[in-house]
Amino acid sequence: MGLFSKISEGLRKTRDSISGAIGSMLSSFTKIDDELFEELEEILIMSDIGAVTSAKICDTLKKRVKEEKIKDPEEIKKLLSQTVAEMVKGDRELKLSTKPSFVFVIGVNGVGKTTTIGKLASQLKASGKKVILGAADTFRAAAIEQLEVWAGRAGVDIVKSAEGADPASVVFDTIAAAKSRGSDVIICDTAGRLHNKKNLMNELAKMYRIIGRELPDADVETLLVLDATTGQNAVNQARDFKEVADITGIVLTKLDGTARGGVVLAIMDELKIPVKYIGVGEQIDDLQPFDPTEFAAALFEKSEKDEL
Repeated sequence: MGLFSKISEGLRKTRDSISGAIGSMLSSFTKIDDELFEELEEILIMSDIGAVTSAKICDTLKKRVKEEKIKDPEEIKKLLSQTVAEMVKGDRELKLSTKPSFVFVIGVNGVGKTTTIGKLASQLKASGKKVILGAADTFRAAAIEQLEVWAGRAGVDIVKSAEGADPASVVFDTIAAAKSRGSDVIICDTAGRLHNKKNLMNELAKMYRIIGRELPDADVETLLVLDATTGQNAVNQARDFKEVADITGIVLTKLDGTARGGVVLAIMDELKIPVKYIGVGEQIDDLQPFDPTEFAAALFEKSEKDEL
């Protein structure tokens, strides 16, 4: 299955929900007017795109319809796909040019953090990078064990400590190991304790200080993992984490299990944080780099499979 097919298949539930509703709404109109845009905005809001972003999309569409003198309501869908692709484009590449580079992975428990780390490690290794994992979520023994399993699967090194150890010391040890072993990329797990923001902020600040001291010129990515099935709650989580960490990108998991894929647009538009990866399945290659054009097409345009 090709890259676009995977994304398209992963977004089938979202597409069935949004595209179906928009399609039947457009077919009930013979002309493009304010009522059409009101109904479209309502559908977008109900699809977890969020009120602010939905209004912005409809305003852009109105302008384009006027400028391009579009009369046929059926042409709105193609225009919608183009507008969304334009809205979510941005810098999506991981910056990993230094040796070693550092990737922090943050997020609440249960969103797929450990799985994301395993898949990312596996993909980076396949691209020729030497990867080392740091098990800095020391608050749950299960988190350390899970990361060990993924390190084994991906065939990469792991540095760990006992449950309850200082996460910053794990970061320090992982950096030391990366330097001595000539690793290209360090990926560190973190505890997702959002209910205690002050502790989390202090903990992350301490870890950032160690990186700044030990790897002053390193590229540092902070990826926030969010569960797409939680819809607007994912936007709220992103807002909270933005207060405690310098997030450089988002990984949106479990898109294949939800009709709420529209939340990608809300996150990128409202919070101005790029989505860098999306998870569309259980397999290692189901963690896909985010492509705005393919995402928009997969969201609104029916695939051949859908027609069967």
